[in-house]
Amino acid sequence: MTSDDSFSPAAPLFTRPVEAAGAPRHVIPATETLPATAKQIIEDETMLDGNARLNLATFVSTWMDDDARQVYEASFDKNMIDKDEYPQTAAIEDNCWRMLANLWNAPDAARSIGTSTIGSSEACMLGGLAFKRRWQQARRAAGKDTSSPNLVMSSAVQVCWEKFCNYFDVEPRYVPISEEHKTLDGHDLAKYIDENTIGVVAIMGVTYTGMYEPVAEIAAALDEIQRTTGLDIPIHVDGASGAMIAPFLQPDLVWDFRLERVHSISTSGHKYGLVYPGLGWVIWRDAKWLPEDLVFKVSYLGGEMPTFALNFSRPGAQVVLQYYLFLRLGFEGYRAVQQESQDVAKFLSAGIAKLDAFELWNDGSDIPVFAWRLKDGHTHNWTLYDLQDRLRMRGWLIPAYPMPADLEQITVQRIVVRNGLSMDLAQSLLQEIENEVAYLDNLDAPMPREASHAAFHH
Repeated sequence: MTSDDSFSPAAPLFTRPVEAAGAPRHVIPATETLPATAKQIIEDETMLDGNARLNLATFVSTWMDDDARQVYEASFDKNMIDKDEYPQTAAIEDNCWRMLANLWNAPDAARSIGTSTIGSSEACMLGGLAFKRRWQQARRAAGKDTSSPNLVMSSAVQVCWEKFCNYFDVEPRYVPISEEHKTLDGHDLAKYIDENTIGVVAIMGVTYTGMYEPVAEIAAALDEIQRTTGLDIPIHVDGASGAMIAPFLQPDLVWDFRLERVHSISTSGHKYGLVYPGLGWVIWRDAKWLPEDLVFKVSYLGGEMPTFALNFSRPGAQVVLQYYLFLRLGFEGYRAVQQESQDVAKFLSAGIAKLDAFELWNDGSDIPVFAWRLKDGHTHNWTLYDLQDRLRMRGWLIPAYPMPADLEQITVQRIVVRNGLSMDLAQSLLQEIENEVAYLDNLDAPMPREASHAAFHH
């Protein structure tokens, strides 16, 4: 401890040296600080962040119960990759992905293979890498060129797929969405596929709107393509959100391993898996779809265990939290939580649909997410960006942003309903929206603005 007497714990709060002078920003300070002082500075600075539960832009969990917090705290120090030191955490990871394989109707979960990841972005990268490696192996075996792989997906795909194509030298082929085809639905799919196509991505819960892409229709289109061309193209289902909604709310919807063409599925444990960030999962319907040369062996209880995630050291606590929730909620508990979120989403979308200013893009009937736009000709005095800013002043983060390529002239606003947004809070939010729309509609001149800016919406 420094000998500077002014560091005394008895000094009045906010008069201690670092607080009185301001904390350094870009250089590590030369001397230590009292723990209470450092803690107070951090609390003061993070206080300036928004209220996480009022952040309706993010899909990521912002609330867990008190028991979960205790489970989390007891697991802070566990390293997921250290399977020899933490064998039971490794076993819990194995339990979780096998539970998911069964939830997603793997024909034989004992033959499936899966892993936890830092998030669904890493899980998607692994799914894409498996596609690329298997395609390369088949091409080499046939004596064909392997230099030009491509991946087919919707123009509304999440940015992680753009990253995958950039980082791993794969050509992205985007099928544009339109007013007639609001998702990738198999329409004109043959125009984008050739012998260099490593796979097709189908999204269960499009980031822009929350809508499901009809995986069965995409698979049927690929069946027809195979019949006419001989090209056998697999599907990866990006179920970042929907893979933890559909099994509970739409159990009869066929989107998962019931479709033979679906080789792999990924999801975010930290989205509708209900766990704090960051946790993802990826599972292959059969281990044969994960190339052996992507798998490494690590020491485990005197033997070896496969590992094939991109990251090495990473937290084990979120995996333990996922298992806690599977045990705590069970199937019926998850169904109840997801149903409540959807009920809140449909309540809000119905209320917004009643306002003369708006028309819905979708209503939250897929995942509990919906988007709306301004009706043509309603006003020239304000935009959804103005409504976004007005709501932010009340603490609510509800993003407005342009739709993807070919629809970028359309601006939408979106609400993501997660566990923690109660019906009581939703009623307050709807009243706030009604009040702010009334305020904006009463303007007798356009709102001043430097430039409209889209808020974070991934």
